[in-house]
Amino acid sequence: MPDSSEGPTVLRILLGTHLRRLREARGITARQAATAIRASESKISRMELGRNAIREIDVLDLLTLYGVPADEREQLLALAEQANRPGWWHRYHDILPEWFHAYVGMEEAARFIRVYEPQFIPGLLQVEDYAAAVIALGDFPVEERERHVIVRKERQRRFREGRLKLWVIVDESALRRPVATAAVQVAQLKYLRQLCVSRALTLQVIPYGVGGHAAPGGFSILRFAERDLPDVIYVENLTSALYLDKQAEVDRYMLAMERLCLAASVPQRTPEIIDEVIRELEEVHDE
Repeated sequence: MPDSSEGPTVLRILLGTHLRRLREARGITARQAATAIRASESKISRMELGRNAIREIDVLDLLTLYGVPADEREQLLALAEQANRPGWWHRYHDILPEWFHAYVGMEEAARFIRVYEPQFIPGLLQVEDYAAAVIALGDFPVEERERHVIVRKERQRRFREGRLKLWVIVDESALRRPVATAAVQVAQLKYLRQLCVSRALTLQVIPYGVGGHAAPGGFSILRFAERDLPDVIYVENLTSALYLDKQAEVDRYMLAMERLCLAASVPQRTPEIIDEVIRELEEVHDE
């Protein structure tokens, strides 16, 4: 059984995976399972994919239908109870879009995340003032922006504590893009420079002049400690996001990430690249 510290989103996915395997092992169709809990096939699909909270009474009815022994039934019911506990991000449900809740939940449970970001310093590595400047570029009401910054800082907690490892690739343009004042930009870059010695971070930069690549935009690959959970590709759009976990899709994005790694400068050069950008910004600021 997984630890409850995995977070409710991942626990729901694990529970759904167990329920799907039990159903398929018994030769029971999704329609038959839906009839047993007085629901639709689409609800069974959402339950098995971990898309929604799962009622414990529905779990109990399904376990009865599948003929699950009492000892295993108790474990899965306990998992259902843990999976329905709200995560810390639910305190901000009024400002976070619904499609982003699933990502925060998976991020909270991930052990390793690989990120490609062509536009900005990734959110998990942003200092507060830089994060505020990036958030201000969006359409968020002024009164909500401070809470968005708080959410971003809370998302960084596991990385700061060394419980989440990151491998980040950014375009050089992301280091240079003036989204804030020169002083804030320099502070952000100095923070990145300090992180270069962290064992929890591998940071690479794709310098100007490097040829094109297959990735049309930024994306993340999340990996979990639980063997039952596949890697998940997260691609964020302006008003929604894609969550991809089919092996063929994961393989394509993994190949794209590997090619980005080869196109980027080696991690050992990253401090030198950041220092150069800092010097240029400070020279312009002093003029």
